[in-house]
Amino acid sequence: MLTSDQVLSAYFLDTRCKLIEIAAMLDRFDRANAREIRNNTLVDGGASQNGSGTKGGGQKGTGPATIEGRDERLNKLYGALQLLAEPGHPQMNRSEQLLLMFSDLT
Repeated sequence: MLTSDQVLSAYFLDTRCKLIEIAAMLDRFDRANAREIRNNTLVDGGASQNGSGTKGGGQKGTGPATIEGRDERLNKLYGALQLLAEPGHPQMNRSEQLLLMFSDLT
């Protein structure tokens, strides 16, 4: 059985790489979203896609909370990040909770 220091040493670099990949995907999404809003603004004469006039649909910097009207997949990603950000999770079952979060239980 590994100690907590051994777990961190063994898995830190791989986990760091995966988090950087997540950040890169979210950056690509934000750039694509901003580009789409900019293109829609040019097409419809200055009105933004959501009417707020805010680049990124008024969602930038709003945190991981679910935002109505946003793609549910993106909401799940932000919810997963929020779950993972909880230090010392009381039930120590983050993997199980993520699997349930991404499962279609209908």
